[in-house]
Amino acid sequence: MITQYFDTSIKKWRQLFVGLGLLLLVLFALNISLGSVAIPLSSVIDFILLRPPIDNSWHLIMAKFRLPKALTATLVGGGLGICGLQMQTLFRNPMAGPFILGISSGSGLGVALVIFLGVEAGLLFELSGIARSWIMVCAAALGSFGVLLAIILASVRLKDSVTLLILGLMLGAASSALISILQYFSQATNIQAYMMWSFGSLGSLSWNELMIFSVIIIIGMIMSIGLSKSLNALLLGANYAESMGVDLKIIRVMIIINTSLLAGTITAFCGPIAFFGLVMPHIARMLFNTTNHLLLTPLIILIGGILMLLFDTVSQLPGIEATLPINAVTALLGAPFVLYLLLRKRNVHYTFDK
Repeated sequence: MITQYFDTSIKKWRQLFVGLGLLLLVLFALNISLGSVAIPLSSVIDFILLRPPIDNSWHLIMAKFRLPKALTATLVGGGLGICGLQMQTLFRNPMAGPFILGISSGSGLGVALVIFLGVEAGLLFELSGIARSWIMVCAAALGSFGVLLAIILASVRLKDSVTLLILGLMLGAASSALISILQYFSQATNIQAYMMWSFGSLGSLSWNELMIFSVIIIIGMIMSIGLSKSLNALLLGANYAESMGVDLKIIRVMIIINTSLLAGTITAFCGPIAFFGLVMPHIARMLFNTTNHLLLTPLIILIGGILMLLFDTVSQLPGIEATLPINAVTALLGAPFVLYLLLRKRNVHYTFDK
């Protein structure tokens, strides 16, 4: 009887993962098809299967713009969802998100320094678009790395995760304050350039940038799967985790590094994308009624990719040339969901289930 139950359970989860994988593929093809120029799904399928193109202009649009954007959306959705899951488990706080440690603000400060001080010094005017893009990415990465280094050094000395959480919030507040000062003394054109970066974008990566981006995000996803058992132990408290042989200091540093790697890379290449990482773990728990990270982590990777592809499709306003900022679309979902959690007081029960 017990063996039959586990066989049924494994079969159910296997079917669920296959179903989500197929849905991801369908939305991936739909995302490439829809936009200001509608492309038939048959042509999209031919393009994915490397068949000869019917229309060269469609092939060019898909190869240079839509395929990189769809791949970016899939990776960003899964990466941000994992970040939110790890932060909520580490801090045992359902309102924790991927940028709670100040990673986003650190990236923003790096970009602000380049835009506001670099333009004033005339450093960016002499650079081409590609070089300027890489400088922005490096500045955001260095900003997030600076915050990450401070958090890691503090985590070695601080035993309380709540204190570490407060430290991250203070670093984020200090970075935001410095950005506000730079904005106050800058010209309107520079402020506009920074605001455009802060809107977030999934379609600005070239193939070379996407290669680097994909490798880092996939490494972070593999690390998150490896941390699943330790995260399950943390659900039952620090004392239980230690009794199971979990080294809290090492695991905490590894979780922070992995989250910062994912969130910092996404922010550096795509800009800050709000709310998505905060709500994704809750959506996965509510839909599938599990807190087991061995299941939640791959579920969130799939669901995150599915929802981000859906949001990106909506933001393109199919049939219209205008495109909404991805930050605005994710916030339209995220803000009402957070209010729903607060008003209904549907806190997540941080307990382990099989």
